[in-house]
Amino acid sequence: MVVKTERDDMTWYKCEKCGLLFDDQGDASQHEGNCDAEDPSYIQ
Repeated sequence: MVVKTERDDMTWYKCEKCGLLFDDQGDASQHEGNCDAEDPSYIQ
């Protein structure tokens, strides 16, 4: 589920599985559908 949150005077959409923030609800929903709830692969 994507959660709407306010931060830095902006609306963000957070993936509940991994905590990644998006500025677009559609992007967040698409990510969540593919999220494996692990750390993002780009963080090494």
